[in-house]
Amino acid sequence: MADTTPDPAHVEPGGVAWLEDLGTAQVRKASVSEMDNNCYLVTCHQTGAQLLIDAAADAERLRDLVNAGSGQLTTVVTTHQHWDHHRALGALVDTYAPRTAAGAPDASALPVLPDVELTHGDRITVGELVLDVIALRGHTPGSIALALTDGAGRARLFTGDSLFPGGPGKTPDASAFTSLMDDLEARVFDVYPDATVVHPGHGDSTTLGAQRPHLAEWRARGW
Repeated sequence: MADTTPDPAHVEPGGVAWLEDLGTAQVRKASVSEMDNNCYLVTCHQTGAQLLIDAAADAERLRDLVNAGSGQLTTVVTTHQHWDHHRALGALVDTYAPRTAAGAPDASALPVLPDVELTHGDRITVGELVLDVIALRGHTPGSIALALTDGAGRARLFTGDSLFPGGPGKTPDASAFTSLMDDLEARVFDVYPDATVVHPGHGDSTTLGAQRPHLAEWRARGW
């Protein structure tokens, strides 16, 4: 499948991969654990406030990620309840005491109960940045994505395990698959333009434009 990715990353000290500077924000990522989990750090240029998306594993590596930015950790959002996306959550909460958030239906399954239970249409504020919460029901009942739009109107989607290059995330049954596809089409592909970059919970980034031609194919195959 043809794919379009963001500008190539370079690696900072400590193995932290830099993604890009959006003007209003910086985005960094680190891949951790045997599951190749992507953990994303969003830094507000104006204030230094920082958001970590998925404290997946390897707390020391994630501290390096935080320190590669401003050193603050204001908020941690967990995209969904699966164990490989929150193994370092408790350690980071102990170190930084950030506000924590997750989709409401998944909240009780997390090792640290979130301070904020998120629903579709909510917003997360990090310094001067505002990220939109997109509920994508199917991979888990409370799976969410976050949308960060910069001052030039360019969007970045952090999709957890709900959308990858090549298709939606794994679902437990046909009903959950249909739910996820319905949400992806109505809440993602019908809302954001082709240039929107998708940063998934594992593996490489992509764009909505690279994936859009395959929506009918995904529906037909059922996964």
